[in-house]
Amino acid sequence: MEDGDGNGWVHLPDGSRRWGVYGAAGLLLYGTDVAGSGHVLLQHRAEWTHMGGMWGIPGGARNRDETPLEAAVREFREEIAGDLGGYTVVGVHEHDLAVWRYDTFLLSVPELAPFSPGNEESLEVRWVPVAEAESLPLLPAFRSAWPTLVADLRQAVETAG
Repeated sequence: MEDGDGNGWVHLPDGSRRWGVYGAAGLLLYGTDVAGSGHVLLQHRAEWTHMGGMWGIPGGARNRDETPLEAAVREFREEIAGDLGGYTVVGVHEHDLAVWRYDTFLLSVPELAPFSPGNEESLEVRWVPVAEAESLPLLPAFRSAWPTLVADLRQAVETAG
């Protein structure tokens, strides 16, 4: 694989642009605390990044010979310090814009493991109660997908439980 061959902007017909020549992908980790309350791992993006200062999930450009899940896991490991460890993929949300696509993988993890920023792209990484996530300044695309992501997480948790 060529390192970073997916890095670059794609210009959409509406004039907007998206990062990732071959699309992009990210991981939304879900776990429960000792009281059983659901939490998601969110990333506070550094000010210098595209839409900096907002909250979203670790992720980024997909390289030519990666599957979306491989790209999402690689990006997570580049951006986040800590052991991803064991996880179960419980769903995927595809935001397909015909010429560009973002895949959000919903992962269930056995515990709220400690994570911290792994590079300069993150100001902070934190487990956020699901009920409080919407109160943060979320990336616009993530905010618009949030209701679907939460519904899919709830359904996956109920099915597993």
